Amino acid sequence: MKKRMLSAATAAGLVLSGLQAARAQDKPQSVGMGIFTFTSGPAAAYGMPARNAAELWIDQLNAAGGIDGVKIDPKYIDEAQGTNNIIGDYRHLAEDPNNQVMIAALSSGNCLALHPIANQLKVPTVGWNCDTHQLFEKERGGYYFRPNGNTIPEFTAFAVYLLSVEPDIKTVAIIDPDYAFGHDGAQIFTAALKALKPDVQIVAELYPRLGAASYQTEISRLAVAHPEVIFSNLWGGDLENFIRQAEPRGLFKTSKVVLALGESVLQTTPLPDGVIVGVLGDGYWMSPQAESDPAAKAFVKAYHQRFGLYPVFPAMKMANALEYVKVAYQTAMRKNGGKWPSREELDAAMNDSTVKTYTGTTVTRSDNDGVVDQIVGQTVKSSQYPFPVMGDMARYSGETLMPPEGQDPIKWLGALTPSFVAEMPKPGSYK
Repeated sequence: MKKRMLSAATAAGLVLSGLQAARAQDKPQSVGMGIFTFTSGPAAAYGMPARNAAELWIDQLNAAGGIDGVKIDPKYIDEAQGTNNIIGDYRHLAEDPNNQVMIAALSSGNCLALHPIANQLKVPTVGWNCDTHQLFEKERGGYYFRPNGNTIPEFTAFAVYLLSVEPDIKTVAIIDPDYAFGHDGAQIFTAALKALKPDVQIVAELYPRLGAASYQTEISRLAVAHPEVIFSNLWGGDLENFIRQAEPRGLFKTSKVVLALGESVLQTTPLPDGVIVGVLGDGYWMSPQAESDPAAKAFVKAYHQRFGLYPVFPAMKMANALEYVKVAYQTAMRKNGGKWPSREELDAAMNDSTVKTYTGTTVTRSDNDGVVDQIVGQTVKSSQYPFPVMGDMARYSGETLMPPEGQDPIKWLGALTPSFVAEMPKPGSYK
């Protein structure tokens, strides 16, 4: 029996509409879906590929008849308006029971703010890019799901890959954006590196502000520190600016560079060979899995035809999140005899699910965290494309890089040993 989600302030007409929908679970003509991402401001460089992917995926689904005949009516919300406004928009959408599912959000801060509200309002919410490892620290389970993985396996994978190709390194410098994602990334990467190779020294940690126009000061400091390796999780326009300013000053020649979100700028920013890049998960449009999947290949082709670029990993994450929701609807209807599902039935369908996506498989644990593989590689020239692609790839099992449920992730990282690297797939093994 579907529970009521309506607030006391809900207008009378909305109440009537909701009660009608709740009474019989009649199949609607369309179902609303809130989709939260950045569509303006600097973060749109990362958020717009995801919105483009959502528009394309939903258009294709609706053209094919929707989910069991029900079309998706998306409500796009720009995260650039700030967390308080995001919360207001989320609550407003949630009051209408026809908006059954939310896809939210890109910002880790917005994810942390929305998680308890999703549980309070009992709205199934899929974090398409909620990477922060803190998401389920205080409140696990409930109505918030994260099928795309988190920062622990993401940044641990880079430490493993780096030590596989540069086993004798001694000095590393870090340049990350000055907010939670940047500091978390540095903490996780450093913890993994120290556990896997205890004699590594971090010789510089730099945190330029978001949206910085110039990185010349940081580049000078990196040149003076002369580290063997530079690690960064800069992204979007910040990453493009850093690359365009660092490459002429020779930073990519004097240090091995690791760009955790590097795949997202390969088509727009020139990078030399041998830069370690990744996709924060398995969402690479050119991975062997994606290229062997006719549905994924068709999506990639359609994306390129519509937008003039190939779908970088934020786009693939969004598409995979929507696939996850579609499977939840199909599973819920299979369990309830074919009726259109309630929010509670969708929540139940996402629990402990295993879902095939365009680029792999996501397993939802009992704490609602998703287990996905991690793909890391290095830039290489391509005879097929006018930009570098990922070569020498390794695909790491998500399960091997995830702390067990309930364990402190940083303590879990600290307990890893150098032998862990030897047990992992080797660069070049994924092809």
